[in-house]
Amino acid sequence: MRIHLTSVFVDDQARAERFYTEVLGFRTKTDIPLGEHRWLTVVSPEAPDGTQLLLEPSEHPAVRPYKEALVADGIPAASFAVDDVRAEFARLRDLGVVFTQEPLEMGPVTTAVLDDTCGNLLQIAQYTTA
Repeated sequence: MRIHLTSVFVDDQARAERFYTEVLGFRTKTDIPLGEHRWLTVVSPEAPDGTQLLLEPSEHPAVRPYKEALVADGIPAASFAVDDVRAEFARLRDLGVVFTQEPLEMGPVTTAVLDDTCGNLLQIAQYTTA
């Protein structure tokens, strides 16, 4: 068994697609119109056949309070691995990305948390081995 697809709820799919592709660097994998929304997934350019991230509309009534609670508590909706958190932090900050947590070392992992402009916090993480 392996993870094929996971999702984040986004307030605006077009804005989310721009942020996740043009800013974070993912690539659009699937874009299928479904009425007023789309089945819209992105993937890492390093693993184009890997796990897809569905940019899912925040339409269900339970989604808004769920997302607001996560953001209020500083909890990321997703975590993405990077080779160098500090370099990625600097690159994204230079692009105008807002961070709620600057790079923080916690034993074998360094993390930073950013706002995806679509109602979510995201974590970038760098894992080191001894």
